[in-house]
Amino acid sequence: MDRKLDGVVMRATVVLLVAGLCLVAAGTAGLGGSIPLVVALAVVGGGLRLVATAVDASGDGLGVQEVAADLWIGPLLAAAVVVLWLDASHGEVQALGGLVGLLGMLNYFLRPLYHLVYGVAGRVGIA
Repeated sequence: MDRKLDGVVMRATVVLLVAGLCLVAAGTAGLGGSIPLVVALAVVGGGLRLVATAVDASGDGLGVQEVAADLWIGPLLAAAVVVLWLDASHGEVQALGGLVGLLGMLNYFLRPLYHLVYGVAGRVGIA
C-alpha cells in the first residue's frame, strides 16, 4: 500500500507544480486575472488531455504515461485559481503561482509524515 500512497502524493505534487508553473508563466508574460486567461488555461489543459490520451495509447514503456496522465489537470487547477482571483494583477498571478507551487513542494516534503500517519493508522486498525 505504500507504493499506492507514494503514487497519489506524486500525482498531486505534479498537478500542483504544473498549475503553479502555468500561473507563474502567465504572470511573467504580463497577464493578469481575466476571463481570457481562464479560457487560455482551459485550452492548454484540453490540449494536454489530448496528448495524455495519445501517450497512453502509444504504450511507450518509458514511464511517461504516469506523468502525462495527470499533467492536464494542472492548467485546469490554475484556471480555477484565476477564477477565484479575477481581478489579480500580473504580479499577483505570479505570486499565486508561487503559492500553488509551494503547496506542491510542501505536499512532496510531507511524504514521510503521510507514511507515519498511515503506518500508525494501520497498526491501530483504522486503515
